Amino acid sequence: MSEVKHGRGYVYSIQYHIVWCVKYRHKVLIGNIDTRLRELLHQIAMDNGITISEIESDCDPLPLLIDCTPQHSISSIIKALKGVSARLLFNEFPQLKKKLWGGHLWILLSL
Repeated sequence: MSEVKHGRGYVYSIQYHIVWCVKYRHKVLIGNIDTRLRELLHQIAMDNGITISEIESDCDPLPLLIDCTPQHSISSIIKALKGVSARLLFNEFPQLKKKLWGGHLWILLSL
């Protein structure tokens, strides 16, 4: 359960459960890629003022539970997490491009 937070004139507790998977359901989130993905997602979240409460990167699909403020829109959160993580993983692990043609890593399953 998320803690209730106070802003100036408002009280909030916002959590989103986001589920996405690797395009074509390829099993590429293993070993160093899985470890690096966790690090990247936590760094991206911290840079955007978001907290990742739970993450299960070793399973497919990838579920995340995040806490955010009312100023964050869900579309900008997903864009940041998916877009930046995909770009950085493709740069660091060029072998991903051979399995995932077209330059796409993620597909969104549900919110």
